[in-house]
Amino acid sequence: MEKNELVRIREDIENCIGKRVILKANKGRKRTTTREGILEEAYPSLFVVRICNQFDSVRRVSYTYSDILTETVEVTVCDEVERKIKIS
Repeated sequence: MEKNELVRIREDIENCIGKRVILKANKGRKRTTTREGILEEAYPSLFVVRICNQFDSVRRVSYTYSDILTETVEVTVCDEVERKIKIS
């Protein structure tokens, strides 16, 4: 069952490449970070998000699909101005 969930999560991520996403990552000890970026690439075991900040520096972060499954990372896809879709 868990393998099927990972395949479904991977397909959902692959369908959203190029879209704006909001990442909420659990960093441990009650620390969470929220970032906004563009879903850039999807590989067999991980996906990459390009994050731009106010200093015009580009940073890339990568997470595995199991991070979404274990709820370490929460990914919300922003399709339109008001419409947001949570991947889990």
